[in-house]
Order: sequence, then C-alpha cells, then structure tokens
Amino acid sequence: MDLVERYLKAVAAQLPKATRDDIVAELRDEIMGRIEALEARLGRAPGDEEVEALLREVGHPLTVAARYRSGPQSLIGPELYPWWLFAVKTALVVMGCVTLIGLAVRVLVGDIYLGQAIGQSFGALFSGAVTVIGVVTLIGFVLERQEKKPDFIAKWRVKDLGLFELGGDLDAETWGERLARGRDAARTAKPGPAVRKSAEMSPAAKAVASAIAWAVLLLWWTGLLPMASIRPEDLAGSLDGVDYGRILVQIVDAAYWPVTLFAAARVVFDLMRAASGGNARLTAVGDISFGAAAAWGLSWLWFWSPLSPVIWVGTATDFFDRVRSLFDRTGDHGGELATLLMIIVVWAFVGEVWRVLRGVGRMIVGRC
Repeated sequence: MDLVERYLKAVAAQLPKATRDDIVAELRDEIMGRIEALEARLGRAPGDEEVEALLREVGHPLTVAARYRSGPQSLIGPELYPWWLFAVKTALVVMGCVTLIGLAVRVLVGDIYLGQAIGQSFGALFSGAVTVIGVVTLIGFVLERQEKKPDFIAKWRVKDLGLFELGGDLDAETWGERLARGRDAARTAKPGPAVRKSAEMSPAAKAVASAIAWAVLLLWWTGLLPMASIRPEDLAGSLDGVDYGRILVQIVDAAYWPVTLFAAARVVFDLMRAASGGNARLTAVGDISFGAAAAWGLSWLWFWSPLSPVIWVGTATDFFDRVRSLFDRTGDHGGELATLLMIIVVWAFVGEVWRVLRGVGRMIVGRC
C-alpha cells in the first residue's frame, strides 16, 4: 500500500504536530476500510489505478487536512466580506479623486497634455486599485483570524447606517438614474438643513470613513499607491518672481516623515475610535492631539518653512492690507498667489485651533 502511505504523508505534512499522529491513524483506518470494501466488491486486490481513484474520492491532502484544522477556512469569511467590499469601494473613490486632482493640476500647469493625462489615468487607476484591494484584503485576512471581531461589526447601531447608504451610490446605474431625473430631483430636494440632518453619520461611522480616507492618502503620500501624482519638480517655474516649484520640493522633503507619521497615527486612531463606538472623550483626545499637531505644522509653514518669506506678515494690519489688495481693481495685482496661500494657511490654522477648543469642550462635557 505504498500509495496510501504516500498519501498519508502528504496529509500529515499539513497537520499540526500535536494532533498529527492521531489524525493520520484515524484517516488510515478509514482508507483501509474503504479499500477492504472495494476488494470485496471486486473479488480481488485493487490495482494502483483503482486505489488512486479511491484516494481521489477521499480528497486532496490539502483539502482533507483543512477539515482537521481549527480556525477560518477562507481568506475573508461571509461576515467580513460585506465590510471588505464597502472598504474597497470607498477607498477606490478616494483614490480616484486624488488621481484626478493630480492629473488636473499637471494639465493646467502644462506638464502633460490632455490625451496623455487620460491615458496615464487608466494605468494609474488600475495599478493603484490592485494595491488598494491588496491592502484591504490583508487587513480583512488579519481580522478574520482574530478570536473577537471588532465591536463595530457586532455592536452597530441604526444611527451608524448613514455611512453605508452612501455605498449604494457608488455604481454607474445610480448615477445614471440621478442624471436622468436631475431637474425633477432638484425641484423636490429637501432644504439644506434637512439634507444635512438626514445624511449625518454617527461618530463611529465617521471614524470608519476617516480611517479609509487617511489610509489611501497615506499610501499615496508614501508612494506605495502607484497613482498619477503631482510631482513638485514638475511645477518648477517662477510666478511673480517666486519659484514655487523649488519651494514645494523643499517643503515636501522637510515634511515627508512628519506627514507620514501623522497620517499613520490618524489611521490607527480612527480604527480605535470606530472600535470603541465613537467614544466622545476618545474623540476629544484625538481632536486635541491632531489639531495641535496640525496647528504646529501650519506654524512651521508660517514662520520657518521655505514658503515663509512669501506669505509671512508681521501685523494684522499688514494681513488685511494684503487681503484688500486682492479686491483692489486699480492697484498692482502682483503676488496674488502668495496672498491666497497666506489666507489659506491662516484660515487652516484658525480651523485647527477651533478643533482643539472643541476637543477640550468634548472632554469636559463627555459627548460629541
């Protein structure tokens, strides 16, 4: 019975050592019983081809060994698969937006022609999609093998479902229907406040969406997501006597690791926040921490970065004078981009300070 022994060795190689001998002995008894029954039917000892056919009925060694192993028997099981699919769809939408923005900027600055941009977008989106699906699958593989699934899977609330209603909009049929009835939909649409209230998501649902978005942006920033991007060196050239391309290269070089760590920490935090069900005080800690970090980064842009000489002003009066110059049709309009960048940095800094203050309020009150 050389064939049987070789078969059992192949099965044994796939089994854990602790239970290998017992399982092989049980399987040998089963196979020998089948061979004896076959021999009784044939009235003679079965040949090698007949034994091999019988072993094929028992099953391939990999399949048979899997029956005796504990744990998941699939890459991503049916409970996690809908979450995997939703995460992939959401991540692909974010990736598509980042790709299109990058290509649009490159077309506007003359780095690439429209035809080239369209061609590159297909290749970039395909390769980026493969990376995104691979990363999400890896995460699902790890979660599938945890003894306890995250709380946001089992302890969901109806309030969380607003996020998943958006998932139904991510297909061509839905968008086609919306375009077809666009005018009627506009007439019957809810008022702005009603729309915002009906689409409002719970903290846990917002955390899931934020984690997906930050993960895609992190992969793009680090170059692990092969998408058509805005390369700083492609934007070289002077405007109003300022070489913004060179400045952008210097800023990206200086900010690469801080931004990478910030985005990675944000992904981890959002996953923790989702797992906790959107705990208000945990959210407050994140708002305070990430708001303070972002405010520090904006302060660096204002005071110490290569962009500082272009946007910095010493007093509030100088700031408002530069803002007023944007709307002065009779004066010199040089430096408009620098003024716009100045406004953006200041506005963003105020927004981050406000986020910190709101976080402090949440910490005190204990609710979102």
